[in-house]
Amino acid sequence: MTTRQPHIPRDALSWDYARSSGPGGQNVNKVSTAVRLTLFLAKSGLSGRTRRRLERLAGSRLTGDGRILIRAETFRSREANRREALRRLHNLLDEAVERNKPRRPTRPSRAAKQRRLEKKKRRSRIKRLRQRPEPEGND
Repeated sequence: MTTRQPHIPRDALSWDYARSSGPGGQNVNKVSTAVRLTLFLAKSGLSGRTRRRLERLAGSRLTGDGRILIRAETFRSREANRREALRRLHNLLDEAVERNKPRRPTRPSRAAKQRRLEKKKRRSRIKRLRQRPEPEGND
């Protein structure tokens, strides 16, 4: 079951760019290719249930003032990192919108109960046979 992803207004998103860490030659010192996408939850227009679930799923990416920060610096181009950050945000939203299937309590069948009891009896007998025999005739 696919649930439609909510529309996030543009003013709820903010983009920041910085220099990436790691390998990249001289390019890494000149070009700001790392992307930080910020989602302002107050401006997102998400429903209460979806918002609470998104906050829980965001984990350490959630700040104290209600922002979700997503940093992408996998690729050497800014545009590829922008797409990566958006992909991660969409994945988070997909998970937050998805409803869990309610669990229906079940009971074990009569045959399953019988098998369980037979297994317990077998184990009990095996363990009893491992014990030292009781001394005979000390009455």
